[in-house]
This record gives sequence, C-alpha cells and structure tokens, in this order.
Amino acid sequence: MRLVSLAQFLTFTLLVFSAGHILPGVAQGEGKERKVWARAGSSAVLPCHLSPRKMWKSSKQLLDKTSVLWKRHGGSAHQETHMVLEVGYSGLQKTALPMRPRVSVQDSALRNGNFSLRINPVRSEDAGLYEAQVAHNKEVQTCWVELGVITVTLRSPHPVVENEPLLLSCNSSHRASLVETRWFHNGRLVHTSGTFCSLHGALSILRPAMSDAGCWSCQLRYSDNEVISATYNLQILGFDGPKNPVVYAAAGSAVNLPCTLSYLPSAFGISVVTAHWSRLAWGHLQDQSILQNSSSRSFPHRLPVVDLSDAGQYRCAVSVGSKTISRDVTLAVVTVTPSIQGPVSEGSHLLLICSLTHLRGHERFQWRHLSSAPTHSKLTVATDRNLEGHRSKMGPTLEIPQVSQKDTGTWECSVYGPEGRLGGVEYGLQITGAQVSSPPTIFSGQVTFGLTLTLFLLLMVCILALALQKRARSPAFPALEGMIAVTVPRKKEMEENQKEKIQQTEC
Repeated sequence: MRLVSLAQFLTFTLLVFSAGHILPGVAQGEGKERKVWARAGSSAVLPCHLSPRKMWKSSKQLLDKTSVLWKRHGGSAHQETHMVLEVGYSGLQKTALPMRPRVSVQDSALRNGNFSLRINPVRSEDAGLYEAQVAHNKEVQTCWVELGVITVTLRSPHPVVENEPLLLSCNSSHRASLVETRWFHNGRLVHTSGTFCSLHGALSILRPAMSDAGCWSCQLRYSDNEVISATYNLQILGFDGPKNPVVYAAAGSAVNLPCTLSYLPSAFGISVVTAHWSRLAWGHLQDQSILQNSSSRSFPHRLPVVDLSDAGQYRCAVSVGSKTISRDVTLAVVTVTPSIQGPVSEGSHLLLICSLTHLRGHERFQWRHLSSAPTHSKLTVATDRNLEGHRSKMGPTLEIPQVSQKDTGTWECSVYGPEGRLGGVEYGLQITGAQVSSPPTIFSGQVTFGLTLTLFLLLMVCILALALQKRARSPAFPALEGMIAVTVPRKKEMEENQKEKIQQTEC
C-alpha cells in the first residue's frame, strides 16, 4: 500500500509540472506498477515500452526526439530519488556511479520503442521502486516497476567438499511476514530427515554427498500469499564414480587405480593440488606415490604387473587448498589355478579353477574358449560343441575329463556382476605330444591291427624254424644211438693198446 501511495504521489506531481502531457502506467495499464523478482547474482529486466499509438512514427524520428531517464526511489517514501541511467536526445548516456557498468539500455531497443532497463548482475541493495520517464516531443510517458530481490546464500568453507556440513539460506526483500519455506532438489521436494534440516528459511545438509550436487530451489510463501522462488546450482568437490570402487584385474596384467575429481580445481580458483596414494595393509599406511598437478582432475595410480600380493585396499588422498579429501579403492585380482602344473598330457583329467579375491557374493563366472592360436578377434562364447564332455560351462571351475588336442589354446574366465562384466583372466593350455594333424581313427586302427598280425606271424615262423632244426638233428633209431655210445669207448681203448704194443716191439 505504501508503494501504491508513492506511485500516485509521483504521478500527480509529474502531471502538475508537465501540464497534463504525462501518460503513466504503460506496463500493465493506467495507474498500475509492475513487479519483477530477480535472484541476487543473476540479471533482471525492468520493462518499459512506448505506447502503441506512438509506433506510427518513423524510427529515425523516434530516436532523434526521444530521451529516457531511469530513477530509483528506494525502499521507503522518505528516501531520496536517485538517478540510475539517462539517455539523452543525442544518445549520450549518464550512469550513476554505484550501478556502473551494471545497467544499460540498448540503442537498438530504443528504435523499437523498448526502453527497458537491464541490470546485470543484480545485488540485494538494488531492490526498490524504479521509475522511467520517456520524453518524446512534448509528451512524457512514465513506467513504474518494483524490483524485488531474492537472495540464496551458501554458508560453507570454500570449496564445498564431500562430507563437510553446509547451510543454504533463502530470503527476499519482501516486507510481509514469512509463513513457509520449501526446498526442492532437481525438481523434487526435499523432506526434513536426519540428513536435511530446514529452519527459518535455511536448509542444513549435515553430510553432503556427490548426489546432493545440482539445482536447489527455495520457495518462500508470505502472509499476503506472495510466493517467491529462486534457484542455486550447488557444486560439490568430490570424486567421480561409485563410492569405494572395486577394480578387477587379471594376475600378470597392468592396471590403473582411478582417482578423478568431480571438477577441475581451477574452477574453484585453486592452482596447487597434491595427490597422495597409500596402501592399507595391517592397519598401517604404506606410501606409494605423490603427484602434483594443477591443470588436471585425474590422478591414477598404475601397477605395471599385478600379483596376488597386490590385492587389497588403496587410498587416494587429494589436498585441494587447505582441505584434503580421500577415497578408498579395492583391487581384486582374478587368477586361474590348474589341477596339473605345466604341460598337460593328452587324455588327462584337468580342472581349471577361477579364483577372485574380495568376493562380494553376487559374482558370476563364465568360461570361453578363444582359439588354438590366440588372436585379437572377437571372443567366442563356449557352446555345447566346443565344450562337449565338459560338465561346467558356468561357474568358477571348468572340468575337462579327457584332454584332447582340440582343447589346446587360450581359455578365458570372465567375472560378471549386476552392472555387467567386471573383469577376466586368460589361461594358455599346452598339451604334450600334440601334433599339428592326426590320421583318421579308422586308419589308425588298421595300422595297429596290421602291426599286431605281423608280429604274430613272425613269432610263429620262429617257433616253427626252431622245431624243424631240432627235428633234423635227432637220429632215426634212438636205441642204436645208445648202443654206439657204449661201444665207442672200447674201440678207442683197443687202438691205444695196439699202438703201445707196436712201440714196445720196435724198442
């Protein structure tokens, strides 16, 4: 009501001094003022357009014979009027020092009869009643606009980081009593809970997380049913990705442990950043590496060759200005353990056991046979054809009852979770005595049968030859052989006796 009385008083005064040539209230009709709300820090446009019956004038004549003067009357009738911006007939502009260079009226807008005042950025002290006097020839046209400013303030140490409490406050220049304050996050109403607490136009967030970043809106309702709202884009410095991530890597491979900030530190005016990696083992921190970079938000830690002893928890601590934020990363190692160490003989019974450190309970295992000669081609999912006789296709254990040459090559064990494939490990199966090409089964049987038959015939021939040789040496009458054996010694004795007699006679 006070603003309306002030507007009527100023209008009556201008009518007296302008001899009845003032045409007030073109913004929303005769004798009415328009109200514009703007958030502190944003831009605001106070509208003022020339009456439509003046639009028949040429643009050159309108520009040459038109001037505009914007004034601010302040928050009460007792405050003095201050000049804000004046554009003369010649185009010369005069601006009040406190609002320079935040206010402007574009020359191109004047040609179209648009004398709106633009304020960028708006400050809380800019709130009040504004008056525009547009002089054209001997006529003066007046626009009344009240500017209300709503302010959203973030009370938190700079920058805002994860898990550190913050306070959002919302207030306006409206003079009525505040009845209710409602807060919205990304368009959804926020209810008071253990994390969010709303009191007297302020919202407290005890432990802000990365999910709390985004657009926050406050809605103020006053006793005169005036409803005002404003938005604030909350930026929280933290880490990208899930909280406490798990990285899966195959034993023997290289891996990068992630540590990526949500924003560039330079966006918060910070030029020096230090990243410190450590290993959590036996309750102590073992230093790994220290990195310094002011133009990046990613600070990974690389392990060139992963071993089972590398599995465990790591911590990335990033110092941004005077604050330090940290995130734990778990490294899970995937391995394959065969039941037979070294090369496997053909026909052996083989088990391939896929193991994973730091199981969470929802992992699934799947085996794939890549090829006999590993390539970079697309993986082939194991089917009944290439896993024929294998009792396990899904699960951590792959069983091969009888290893054959078709099993030679690379086998891969993949680990899956609810979010998809987590990682995998490869195992190269080598078989001793494996040949590039093997003869058909029927031909192999014929050769084996022929070799066996040949050996049997040779054995029979040898036995027959020995029997014939023994038969040739045996006499026709075995009884005579005994008689001869008896008489032969006697004949020899007679001959020896005769020789002895002859020798005695000669003597």
